Amino acid sequence: MATAGRCGPVVLLLLLLSARLSAGQSFSLPLRQPQDCGDGRYFDISSLACKQCGPQQGRSAGGTSCICLPGFRMFSNNNGPSVICEKCPESMNGITEDGWNCITCPKGLTTEGKCKCAINEILVERDVNGKLLNKALCILCDGSEPSFSASDILGNRCVRCEQTFINISKSCDCSDPNTLTGGLCFSSSGNFPSKALATVRYGQLGITVISAWFVKNLQASAAACWLYSNLTSCQALGNMCVMNMNSLSSTTSDACGLFQYVYANTAGLGTVHSISFWRQNLPWLYYGDQPGLASQVLDTTQFPASFSFKGINKNIKLQLIAASYDAEGNFLKWQNLEGGVLQLCPDTLTRLNAVYIFGTTYQQSCTISVSKMLMDFANPIFYDVYLEYHDDNSGQQYLWAVPILNLNLQYNEMSVNQGSNMNNWLLTRRMFLVDSLSGQENDLGKQPRIIRIASKITISIRLVPNTQRGTIYPPLITVAYKDVLVQNPDTQSVMVSFSVNYEMNQSEAQIQTDIALGVLGGLAVLWSLLKTAGWKRRIGSPIIDLQTVLKFFLFYAGDLANVFFIITVGTGLYWLIFFKAQQFVSVLLPLHSQEEDFVTYVGCAFALKALQFLHKLFSQLTVDVFFIDWERPKGKVLKAIEGEGGIKSAAAPVSIWRTYFIANEWNEIQTVRKINPLFQVLAVLFFLEVVGFSNLALMDSSSSLTRSSESYIAPWSRILRFGVSTVLWLVIAMLQIIFFAVFYERFVEDKIRQFVDLCSMSNISVFLLSHRCFGYYIHGRSVHGHADTNMEEMNMNLKREAENLCSQRGLLPNTDGQTFQISISGKMRQQYDRIHETLTRKRGPARLLDSSATTFEQSTKAYHTMNKFLGSFIDHVHKDMDYIVKDKLLLERILGMEFMEPMEKSIFYNDEGHSFSDILFYGNEATLLIFDILFFSVVDLASQSFVLAAVLTYLQQEIFRFIRNTAGQKNLASKTLVDERFLI
Repeated sequence: MATAGRCGPVVLLLLLLSARLSAGQSFSLPLRQPQDCGDGRYFDISSLACKQCGPQQGRSAGGTSCICLPGFRMFSNNNGPSVICEKCPESMNGITEDGWNCITCPKGLTTEGKCKCAINEILVERDVNGKLLNKALCILCDGSEPSFSASDILGNRCVRCEQTFINISKSCDCSDPNTLTGGLCFSSSGNFPSKALATVRYGQLGITVISAWFVKNLQASAAACWLYSNLTSCQALGNMCVMNMNSLSSTTSDACGLFQYVYANTAGLGTVHSISFWRQNLPWLYYGDQPGLASQVLDTTQFPASFSFKGINKNIKLQLIAASYDAEGNFLKWQNLEGGVLQLCPDTLTRLNAVYIFGTTYQQSCTISVSKMLMDFANPIFYDVYLEYHDDNSGQQYLWAVPILNLNLQYNEMSVNQGSNMNNWLLTRRMFLVDSLSGQENDLGKQPRIIRIASKITISIRLVPNTQRGTIYPPLITVAYKDVLVQNPDTQSVMVSFSVNYEMNQSEAQIQTDIALGVLGGLAVLWSLLKTAGWKRRIGSPIIDLQTVLKFFLFYAGDLANVFFIITVGTGLYWLIFFKAQQFVSVLLPLHSQEEDFVTYVGCAFALKALQFLHKLFSQLTVDVFFIDWERPKGKVLKAIEGEGGIKSAAAPVSIWRTYFIANEWNEIQTVRKINPLFQVLAVLFFLEVVGFSNLALMDSSSSLTRSSESYIAPWSRILRFGVSTVLWLVIAMLQIIFFAVFYERFVEDKIRQFVDLCSMSNISVFLLSHRCFGYYIHGRSVHGHADTNMEEMNMNLKREAENLCSQRGLLPNTDGQTFQISISGKMRQQYDRIHETLTRKRGPARLLDSSATTFEQSTKAYHTMNKFLGSFIDHVHKDMDYIVKDKLLLERILGMEFMEPMEKSIFYNDEGHSFSDILFYGNEATLLIFDILFFSVVDLASQSFVLAAVLTYLQQEIFRFIRNTAGQKNLASKTLVDERFLI
């Protein structure tokens, strides 16, 4: 126990030191590569560090173990440093191939200390029973008839030599004048080119590489194909031509030149499957270079099968398959392209299965490191792509060759852009994804100097014009290759993309759109001219001046915006209905590049509608308005006389509070709309994002509102996005307008009509001039004579009016018409301006404390003068400025203008529609709604986000509502002498 007690502090101290060391311990180690270890050292795979080999030992070829030096045999070997070497005796200076024994070598040693033999000799170290010989034997293979044997590539056994040696020299020797190339022997007496040009041209980099693969295989493959019709060699020759970008160089000894030579000299062998471009024994590489051939292949011949989205004969799958070959020309297998065979970018299987669904536009792009490509595509694979279809008559499965447009096609050593003119295209048949083989310069198997990558692959499916059964032209695969100079594969990367596009000829739709635009644009000009004429009548000016021209363009901007809006909404609705609802494919959505005109139309509509909206906003903010107070003084009061000290009797003042009250109510209804803007935005966003109507804007054939999170989501169609969102905006807005007009304004609240009633109860009329000689009049003269009364009398007046015990509210006796459109004479306007000039000289008493008494008295006098003048005008007091009341003609109502010019008398037009709302937001709902829709659409088209578009649209609405309220309030205070401090 005592010992334990003495050891306790020591143990505790050790524990504390251990904990402190652990807390400060570093978990890092130096990075070592096997090639960094050098001679005499090996890479320990356990400690990941370089360690020293034992005596008489050196590093192995792999660098992860030790081997005995030449002249030493292995005594034991447990890998790593566990190797014991023993020196061979002087009489046995060599070691066996396995390194375990010493042996006498008759013909010298290799650098590794092993026995070597001459060409066509094999090394024998053991007898048939496996007994080790004291002296190695070098046995010559019998190259004469009938053995025809030669040593294999390892030099350890005799095998029959290649048949070309036997055919040419009747031996296994290929000496002059015969030619040995690629392990084959050819006679020099043939007419085949004796020297092949083993170069590969990389046009994008401007570099020509002598390819080690071409040096080894080009001449042999071409000769074997030409002389012996060797199928594998012919495929290998075709592959080398494809690696050289189907070069059309005038040089006849490059890969494509040799292929063309063989092709031209084997015409007598016939064709394959009656296809004139497909020569017997050769791969099909070209369609031919005849002018117009590409157009004939792509635009004349129709694909035999048809496609439909719905119904019993539903067919929405493109069955694309490919015959695949390796670089040596061996056929690998038939491959279905559904699994992403042609796609370098990784993707989920569910998404990959949607790539070839007819009508579903597929787009994919990513960045891939060069090191990954070198690892995954060490050996290129070549594809001949076909579209599989079923013949209903015979029940047989058939293949349709899919042409390839190589954008890097080379001609005379230069890379050629084949352009957009189809007649100039040279179609090919074979393609690859990554070529890391032809760019190897010196030794095969090492890192290539240059690799060539299919950076952009596009499969285009074009619909036959005016088809009703889903007929298409043959698909076209467009490939663009990128040349990459390999410097640091781990840091280098390449952007690659893959897409499947479905397109149709949009020229007819464009013509129809242009016709509609021309016709409606012409009608818009006429309508704008009528508006301008009506405006000239309303301002009382017959002169056509610069202001008139400017006004015409402002009117035309609004009408042309409506034209663009109608065309774009019609276009979006057309594609939405006819593409999503079709059974047999008859229309396909425009491609992204074909939507540019549509987006331009939407942009023009928004810009022009914004100009119209700002014009209307400015017009509303400059309206002349005056409140006519019909109230008369009740009795008299005693009033002190300033400066005289006396008192006199005067009429009792009329309360201004009724005018303030009406002014505030008018101020409130300035921005009232026929819809609820916030509900409108939220409802549209709800249906788009929550219910899923936004899924109808995807470029696929599905009409479903839901999509699986794992399924492929097609790109958005800008036309469909506009169509779906616009239809929702219009439908929800129409439902709101109907709801407010039929239910809410009848049974809950109608602020516009209630304002007219409020004017009658307040004994105040409203005189409005939106133009110099045109405006609106709200007759609010109380039928009870006065409105400045107590609650009991007010209720009594309302009861009498409800029981028809008093006269009607209308301007004319025994009528109810209280609202009028007015067209005043020039004389009336002049008198109004004279009084109004005095009224607004100081812009009203906005700051009464700072104004002089004289200015205030003048303004007050001008106010009473205007009130008295307008009241007497309404009462027909001024015979030289009288007015008449009449109904508007139907055509006048339709055109929105007046045919009669008020020369002697002003004209009051009966108005039962409360048209004074035309100078409020309420009467311009169509303009506001279209402006909101276009604003929402422009933001969405730019951002592809319905949420952002909804947020910005609501902010825009609030900003302009604030501007209209603030500036309208200032205008109201300026024109009516109502102190702005009382407008709340």
